[in-house]
Amino acid sequence: MSITQDAVLHALRQVKEPEIFKDIITLNMVRELKLEGSNIRLTVEMPVPNSQVRDELHEQIVGRLKQIGATDVRVDFKVRSQDQSSQQVRGGPLPQVKHVIAIGAGKGGVGKSTVAVNLAVGLQRTGSKVGLMDGDIYGPSIPTMLGIKGAIPQKVEDHKIKPFEVHGIHAVTIGSLMESDKPLIWRGPMAHGAFKQLLLDHTHWPELDYLIVDLPPGTGDVPLTLCQLLSLSGAIVVATPQQVALDDAIRAIRMFQQLNTPVLGLVENMSYFIAPDGSQHDIFGRGGTRRFADSLGLPLLAEVPMFTEIRKNSDAGKPHANFESDPKLRETLENLVTNVRHQIELRQDQTGPTLEIT
Repeated sequence: MSITQDAVLHALRQVKEPEIFKDIITLNMVRELKLEGSNIRLTVEMPVPNSQVRDELHEQIVGRLKQIGATDVRVDFKVRSQDQSSQQVRGGPLPQVKHVIAIGAGKGGVGKSTVAVNLAVGLQRTGSKVGLMDGDIYGPSIPTMLGIKGAIPQKVEDHKIKPFEVHGIHAVTIGSLMESDKPLIWRGPMAHGAFKQLLLDHTHWPELDYLIVDLPPGTGDVPLTLCQLLSLSGAIVVATPQQVALDDAIRAIRMFQQLNTPVLGLVENMSYFIAPDGSQHDIFGRGGTRRFADSLGLPLLAEVPMFTEIRKNSDAGKPHANFESDPKLRETLENLVTNVRHQIELRQDQTGPTLEIT
């Protein structure tokens, strides 16, 4: 008895990648699929070699396919090449934007939005044209950090929103379109739709060198939507030094890798605390992210200490002040900007073939 391709794809949608809990069809891991009666052969692509994940996937795939009547299942695993992982194609829905950079995190509360805002302002200070998209649609904090909380509604031109022009950057946030104290209780499809509309359908983005997208924490629908809608130049994952944060960060890293989005590197936020007397205190265990990044072969883009000025300037909506007061803070943020630009330059000329299910 022959098995239909639709039946096979439905079965494979029940196979979850064990580290990020998304199915292998959504993650575009199935690269070849051949059916001959009740015999099935498929190729599964992984971003990095991991024998434990491979074995778990193999067991799930064979089990699911045998449930629908397959008599012989052959699964070939391959590791995605660096060229494929780093491919960047300009064009598509935002051809006027040279580089789209996602800022993600495995968990909330690690300072992801703080990194996104300061990276955007820092890139602008180098002379680049920069946009900032507040994609954290469940808990937008960028209106406060940019000083536009409660500002007049954004202007509309040709039925599209014009981004705020603030601190030299072009910013769009759902926080400016909703009541500030209204909870955003959205199911996955609603979050997907709102994010897509704000990013592409209803915003008039100008010509930009960089568009920084601040994502919600975790591996939910919004990060998945972004990676599927656009060809990103890369993603940055923010974490704090303690192991509990790094355990979650690996899921965000694996998600971006599975979705063919190169990970530019990690940022360790709240790396250490500098007391008024100048002494340093490793509250969360400084250096955990560096060791973690080294083990994954990824760059550590910055170690950002717990500067009191960052908190004050973020609450006051004055991110530019972070580059104008404490010399150590300015140096830290400028190093972050330099390292991100360097990683983009390393990847922007790399291209690779796109594989599809056949």
